[in-house]
Order: sequence, then C-alpha cells, then structure tokens
Amino acid sequence: MSDDAPLRLPENAYRELKPGETYEPVIPPEASVAEVTARSIGFGLLMAVLFSAAAAYIALKLGQGIESAIPISILAIGFSALLARRSTLLENVNILAIGATSGILVGGSVFTMPAIYVLGLQDRSSFFQIFIVPFLGAVLGVLFLIPFRRYFVADMHGKLPFPEGTAITEILMTGERGGQQAKVLVSAMGIGFLFDLAALTFGTWRDVFTTALVEPLHALTHRVKAVFALNTSAAVLGLGYIIGVRYSAIICAGSFLAYFVLIPLVAWFGQHIPGSITTGLPPIASMTAEDIFSNYVRYIGIGGIFMAGVLSILKMLPVMVQAIRQAFSQIASMVRGGSPEVEVRTEKDIPMGVVAILTVAVSIAIWLYFRFSVLAAMDHPFRLATLALLLTLVITFLFSAVSAWAVAMISVTPISGMTLTTLIVAAVLLARMGLSGPEGMLATLLIGGVVCTALSMTGSLVTQFKIGYWLGATPRRIEWSNIWGAAVSSVTVTAMIMLFASVYGYVHSPAHPNPMPAPQANAMAAVIQSVMSAAEAPWLLYAVGAVIAVIVEMLGISALAFALGMYLPIELNTPILFGALVAEFVRRRAPGETERRARNNRGTLIASGLIAGGALAGVADGVARMSADWAGYRILSFENFGAAGNWLGLVMFFALAAYVVWDASRARPEEGAGPEISM
Repeated sequence: MSDDAPLRLPENAYRELKPGETYEPVIPPEASVAEVTARSIGFGLLMAVLFSAAAAYIALKLGQGIESAIPISILAIGFSALLARRSTLLENVNILAIGATSGILVGGSVFTMPAIYVLGLQDRSSFFQIFIVPFLGAVLGVLFLIPFRRYFVADMHGKLPFPEGTAITEILMTGERGGQQAKVLVSAMGIGFLFDLAALTFGTWRDVFTTALVEPLHALTHRVKAVFALNTSAAVLGLGYIIGVRYSAIICAGSFLAYFVLIPLVAWFGQHIPGSITTGLPPIASMTAEDIFSNYVRYIGIGGIFMAGVLSILKMLPVMVQAIRQAFSQIASMVRGGSPEVEVRTEKDIPMGVVAILTVAVSIAIWLYFRFSVLAAMDHPFRLATLALLLTLVITFLFSAVSAWAVAMISVTPISGMTLTTLIVAAVLLARMGLSGPEGMLATLLIGGVVCTALSMTGSLVTQFKIGYWLGATPRRIEWSNIWGAAVSSVTVTAMIMLFASVYGYVHSPAHPNPMPAPQANAMAAVIQSVMSAAEAPWLLYAVGAVIAVIVEMLGISALAFALGMYLPIELNTPILFGALVAEFVRRRAPGETERRARNNRGTLIASGLIAGGALAGVADGVARMSADWAGYRILSFENFGAAGNWLGLVMFFALAAYVVWDASRARPEEGAGPEISM
C-alpha cells in the first residue's frame, strides 16, 4: 500500500458484471504483498482471545451474539498506525480471518454447550469435551463451504449484497480514517468497561431496574403479576443501538406479550385454582411473575422459536437445492479430473483432495468421540455412533448453504432455529433407536453443538471470502487462518463457559441465586429434556408458541425475533429497544444527509465499543468473584441503599445514553464518506 497513491475499489466492485467483463481485485493476483506474517498472526490471535471472552459473556447473558468483525477491522488499522511499517491490506484481512473466529465459535458453543450444566450432565463432561465439539464443528464448516466459495463470491457477484462484508471492506480501504475510528472505539470500550464494572463488581447501583421495587406499584406487581424491568448495562444499550428499531421493536413486542398478557392471564386463572396443576410445582396463585414466566410462559417462547426456525428453512429450500447442485457439480468435475489446481493466487483454495481427506479425518474423529466417549456404556454403541455421525454430516451439509446465503443477503442467519430443529430431529431418531436418559440427552446436545458451530462458521466465512475476493486475498490462507483461529477461540470460549458455570451458574440454586440466563442453551436443554426424559413434555405450550409464530409470520413480521422476545427475560429486551431509539434519535436530529451518515457511523463505533467494554467487564467481574476478597469490593453496594440503588441505576443508564448522543453528534462530515457502517 502506498500513501502517495491510495488504493481504491474498482468501479464494478458492487454491481453485476456486464457480458465479458471481469473483476480485478484491489491487489492483483500477480502482486507479491505481505499477507500471513508474525504481526498478523499475533494480533489476530489476541483479537480472537479478547473477543471470544467478550462475546461469550454477551451471548450467555442476552442470547445474542456480538459483531466482532467490524471492531477487529478497525482495531487492526489502529494497531497498524502505531508501527514503523504500516500493515498491508492483506495483513489486515488475515487479522480479520483469525480474530473473527471469536464470534463464530461463541455462536456455536455458548448457544448449546452450557446446556450440559442446565441438564445436570457436567459430571459426564470435561474441558476437552466442551472444547472439541465446537472446534470440530468449525473445521467441518470450513470444509463444507469451500466447494461453494466461487459460486457465492464470483458467480453471484453483484447479485448478493453482502452488507456486513461491504462495511468491513470500506473500513479496511480507508486506513487513515480507520485509525481515527479506532480511537473512538477504544474510548467507548473503556467507558463501557468502567460503567458495567461499577455495577457488577462494586455494586454502585443495581444492574437491573425493576418496578417490583417501586412501592406505589405494589398491587400491579403482586396481584396482576405485571412487572417491567430494564437491564442498565452499557453492553445491552450498545447492542440495541446496532440492532436498530425494527428488530428490537419486534423482540420487545414478543416480551410485552409474554409479560403483560400471558403472565397476567395465567396468574388470573391460577388464582381460581386451589392446587397445583403441574407435578412438582406449587399452585400458580403462590407464584411470582418470574416463577410463572420460568415454569409456563417460557415454554411458549420455545415453541415459537422452533416453528420460526422451520419456517425459515422452508423459505430457503430453493436456495438449498441450488447450492447443493453446485457443490455436487464441482465434486463430479474433480472426480473426472477436469479441474486441475488453479494457478492464479486469488483463486487458490485448499485443494479438493486435501478437503476430502480432512473431511474424512474430522468424521472419524467425531465417530470415535461418540463411540468411545459419549456412548461407550450404551447398548449397540457402534450403531448409535454411526447414526449420530450421519445426522451430523447430513444436517450440517444441508444447512451450510442456507446459513451462507442468509448472511450474504441480510447478514443474519437463523442459527438458533436451525439448531433447535437439529436437536428435535436428532432426539426423536436417537430415542427411537433406544437411546434415552442422560446419555441420550448428552449425545443429542453434542450433535447440536457440532451443527451449530459449523453453521456459524459458514455464515461468517462466506463474508470473509467475499472480502478477500474484493481485495485480492488468497482464499487458501483465509481458510487455514480460520481453522487455526478456531482452535484458539475454542479454548477461550470453553474457559469462559466453565468460569461462568463456577461463578454464576446456569440454573437457579442456593449457591447461584442469580445465574447466567444462557437463554439459547436453556431453550436447547428444554427441548432435549422434553423428548429424552421420562417427564411429560409441555407439548400444549410448545404448540401455542408455534401457532403464535405462524400468525406473526403471516403478518409479515420476523417470527424468530418475536419468539426470541417471548423467551428472553424482559429486562434484556427493553434496553435493546431503548438503545435502538437512541440510534434513531441520533440520525433524525442530523441537519443533512452527510451529517446523518457521519453520526450514524460514529454512533455505531461507540455502540460497538460499549458492547465490547461491557462484555469484558462481565469477564473481569467473573474473575473477581472467584477471589476470596470479592465481597470487600462492594463497599458501595446498592444493597446498602435499598430502592435508591434501583433508581440510581436507571439514572446512570439514561446518562450513558445521553453521552452516546453527544459523542455521536460530534462526528465530522468526512466520517460519513463511503457506505454507512450498519448491520
């Protein structure tokens, strides 16, 4: 890269090519440019560790992954500006390829593996088991997407928008401006870290505002069972800013239906029923609003999530068929010997022969793991392990194209819905084979873990492939960087899962009165337990949720977002909507289009920093709680101030929102150059 002649994207980078026209990347195939270097590997691994830890905290608390690729891209440019030699464009792509595995592994691992603790299977598990499942899934995702690479990035050039890939490419292409952006991001990260640490570790104010502590609303809380709550975390505010009004409003609408319609309705009928209607549970009349949500309404949300996933897959069936046809065409060409290895650097993948060998090796590793670790004590372990492997490979292969296509279109993929579908199919088939109880639940969960991670990998990797295609990176190096980065991220995410299991727990108990919500993992556990255990499953509640999802979809609303709102606790959804409204306010008060774009871009960077900083504060709090002196840190604990800590938390949350508005409004017009940085 030359400062005197800055590189620019070709004019046809974002549009369809005319007949006979070809696309020439920013870095030509014949150019010799530093790509995989010690600095790119080292900084990429550092980003993988940091963002894996942060993303794990957010996903376990909110059931939402965080976007790591954009912050990593910006930090890579800022890091480059501090060095004597500026990093090349392709070195930054390699940093992204290694570091972005953080978000990939988190999406696949924490959505499933904490269910081991929810189901009480931790005695049958280990660090190695929680590590190996997402790692093998990530490698499988890379291998399954390689045959599709050229189809998505070249054959469909200009036809698929790749919104996230476009934003990242523009960031990487504006190196000088990116250095300034990195300062904004780091500043916001520091504020988010200190803000959430004050509440979590030092207890300066409550991290959840609730009307249950507002005395004038006592009747509404205890008679009607209607409670409003709002998490005051900086991380959640930032997440809402990025999600936007539409999806955050849909999520919050699902939460409002659950908390202000379904819970009061169950409570009203329950007060007229003297005894318990569910074995092992007290009468509804004696339950709090949270008890009713956990024991009844939450299952309606699970049914909605499952049906929303089924609907998403049905809508994508034509895409799936087209992508599978393309993959088989390439495999057939390789078998006929009509596809010699490409000499052009920008078209070099891991050779198909190596892909086939690695796929067989990963398949054997999965089979051995099931046969000799998970199912060793069961009858017919060979047959059961073979069935588990076939389910894993077939479902992963079928859904990989769906995941990649969804990300290429809208930067969102229905991982939760597809994983829930996988779990139900696997649980039913394994149960028919005679597998039940703890072994059946564990085997089903591990199948879901591999599939979920593989789908997360394909969704992220297709974006990296497109970025590499635009800029001129070598596909083979992107593929290997993702595999090595996945190993590091798997170790980090596994450590975070086990740390939070020890400190917070995932199930309410005397030892863990305020457990990590882990909403996705709890949903997975509930589905598995319903099919595999002898207990009667709440099929009627599942069915009600499924019907609600269908109705919502008929209205043209995202059923998956709405159902997720029904399932997540309200305090996690209301601040997301508030953050989205803050973003809308920032954009609307701009005097012109240039200013609006600049403020939106700066606000997105601030929000990304708050997410990362708040998430890292959660990790730091987890480490602090393991210290014997932790209680001594809480000198200013809100417990000492009663309801005042409740109101102080709300005031501080509003003050943080005001800071976001103020800082975003300071954006200079040149910060709005290029496309808007938005998801």
